[in-house]
Amino acid sequence: MKGESSGLIIGISIGVVIGVLLAIVALVCFRYHRKRSQIGNSSSRRAVTIPIRANGADSCTILSDSSVGTESPKMSITNGMSLWLGGLKRTNVVSVSGILEYSYKDLQKATYNFTSLIGQGAFGPVYRAQMSSGETVAVKVLATDSKQGEKEFQTEVVLLGRLHHRNLVNLVGYCAEKGQHMLIYVYMSKGSLASHLYSEKNEPLSWELRIQIALDVARGLEYLHDGAVPPVIHRDVKSSNILLDQSMGARVADFGLSREDMINRNASNVRGTFGYLDPEYISTRAFTKKSDVYSFGVLLFELIAGRNPQQGLMEYVELAAMNTEGKVGWEEILDSRLDGKFDAQELNDLAALAYKCVNRVPRKRPSMRDIVQVLSRILKLRHNRKHHRHSLSATTDDLAIDVDQRDHRSPITKHQREASMESTADDPCEV
Repeated sequence: MKGESSGLIIGISIGVVIGVLLAIVALVCFRYHRKRSQIGNSSSRRAVTIPIRANGADSCTILSDSSVGTESPKMSITNGMSLWLGGLKRTNVVSVSGILEYSYKDLQKATYNFTSLIGQGAFGPVYRAQMSSGETVAVKVLATDSKQGEKEFQTEVVLLGRLHHRNLVNLVGYCAEKGQHMLIYVYMSKGSLASHLYSEKNEPLSWELRIQIALDVARGLEYLHDGAVPPVIHRDVKSSNILLDQSMGARVADFGLSREDMINRNASNVRGTFGYLDPEYISTRAFTKKSDVYSFGVLLFELIAGRNPQQGLMEYVELAAMNTEGKVGWEEILDSRLDGKFDAQELNDLAALAYKCVNRVPRKRPSMRDIVQVLSRILKLRHNRKHHRHSLSATTDDLAIDVDQRDHRSPITKHQREASMESTADDPCEV
């Protein structure tokens, strides 16, 4: 009996072990097939720009706003979760919606084995890639020794997967293969705002274009603050993160430091670019929408003065504010490259708005929605004045033509003049 009991116990144990192993195998197979079912092919993409993380003024890659062609991506992630593989180990799981995954082989070929370097930032190198369709894209590669870069990589993919606005970048693809993490954007022809403000290779931006760029950026930030759900705080607004498309439209780039407003408001370390950082954020380690407003105010003064915030721009502004009381008389800080081609009232309005944005007390700063309204009004008044001047000019030209026609009438002969005088004398209605 003891032998039979022992055999029964051993048999039951072996059966349980086999059952557990079969259950594990079934679970692994189920997860594997579910993951593969989420992968499909797609070739539609949208035009975007690329940010490069860097603190310098001229460190932003040049991109284009043309559409990406029909280069076939390796995989397309639909709704669900995607496993991101880094080297031989798995990294964090990232939720992605509608972002295309390209193969390492395709990008290696498009970048000529990663030899077409066009930029370098804290994130890692950026390469120009020529796709087989003829489209030019930029490939931003995570530096293999950059832990922070990997985190920013996942942040950009997650946020840009749900954020879509004409004044923001729109991610078109990524690659997570062979131990590499890459982000893919379309090449931008006009470069960064910083390059136009400081590089002698580019023509100075006109006064009207500076106001338009400010409005474009404000609209992008307004969408982040009031249009996105949940709201997003950018945390790194600066001229090298503002990119210009073929028609000089501005787009906000680089979401590596961005955070959703509802979580993680407090940070252990100060992140961002000095010169643009909100003093309140530096002292409390807490960032809010008003932190972006402060950075935008610095950017406005940068557009006005053409001076780098890392080279004493705000000290320059504070000295000017002592004389202007923050309202009028801002001409002394105006960019000399404008050569006097500006409107004094618009300058004072723009500088007064910027000065409100950099108020030391966050609650006294305007919202991005208020800023958009002010900038829109400035441009509307400008367009109305221009239209009025055009109308006056057209009226003056018509009068000149009429006078000219009168001067060129046929001369009256002596006979016609005498006949006219006789007719007048015979007219009983004349006094």
